[in-house]
Amino acid sequence: MAGTNPLRVAVVGAGAFGRNHLRVYRELQDAGCDIQLVAVVDRDIAVVKKAVADFGIAGFDSIEACLDTVGKLDAASICVPTVHHAVAAEPLLAAGVDLLVEKPLAANLADADRILELARKHERIVQAGHLERFNPAVTAARRYLHRPMFFEAHRLSVFTPRSLDVDVVLDLMIHDLDIVLSLVASPVREVRAVGLPVLSNKVDIANVRVEFENGCVANFTASRVSTERVRKLRFFQPHQYLSLDFARQDLLMIDVAAAAGMDPAQLAAMAQAAQAGGQHPSAGLSLTKVAVEQGEPLRLEVQAFLKAVHERSAPVVSGEDGRAALALALEINRAIAAHAERTGL
Repeated sequence: MAGTNPLRVAVVGAGAFGRNHLRVYRELQDAGCDIQLVAVVDRDIAVVKKAVADFGIAGFDSIEACLDTVGKLDAASICVPTVHHAVAAEPLLAAGVDLLVEKPLAANLADADRILELARKHERIVQAGHLERFNPAVTAARRYLHRPMFFEAHRLSVFTPRSLDVDVVLDLMIHDLDIVLSLVASPVREVRAVGLPVLSNKVDIANVRVEFENGCVANFTASRVSTERVRKLRFFQPHQYLSLDFARQDLLMIDVAAAAGMDPAQLAAMAQAAQAGGQHPSAGLSLTKVAVEQGEPLRLEVQAFLKAVHERSAPVVSGEDGRAALALALEINRAIAAHAERTGL
């Protein structure tokens, strides 16, 4: 990504997500990438001071102060709480800054549309921060995609006090919603969902069934009150079953052409045993552990964003993609609310 002048980059929001963005930008700069990390913005002065000390950059408590002082910015990551995404995006887009906005794109569709309208008005790039799209196992799985008809997604996490400004659907499940939407490429026909608050005042665990117009069905389970961490996606398509582990970045593929009469649960059990090394495929089944080139999804995401900025090209995960995932997540939340009302929860 060579250029006449390095891209001048800032990070807005220096919490856990923001510090990771700062780290990745600095690593890319140190590796010779044509960028310069110049500033961090956060309302918490102590957080700003630590980031300034750790990364040797300018620090500010407001976007306006940053723009007034550092001069031209080319790109920025927005890592503030979701409810503040649109407010943070507005002055940056007006100043001609391209944005990588952490997921979810916004807290509601009105804010998402505001961000996208401003991006069009100022001819700026907005990339939605769905970093699991850049997981090497997802990238590998796309090569074998032909007609997925059934998905099973599980994303379980132990409870932490972060991201409690949103529910588990907007916090965790939205990763899988975005991936499945991109793989199915068909409008949603029906949503059924149930969810419960457990340790917070928002929904902490949810189970969802989505049917698409093309007949594909996807089941999603997300929990942030689990005793274990699980990030897996399985999908079935004619003559093939694929099992993807986000954390391990591995992909298992089973050719099921000879598996007439074997139900999905049996295939899933086979795949789980094979991944653990405890079972070999049955006669007539071809099992392959697909070669996956390992990599940090956030680094790959940031590199893709910087490439789009340099080349003035469409981002891999567009703002419109982010809006689509948000729209489905909000529809799911409405279904959860309707179920709770029906059942008196």
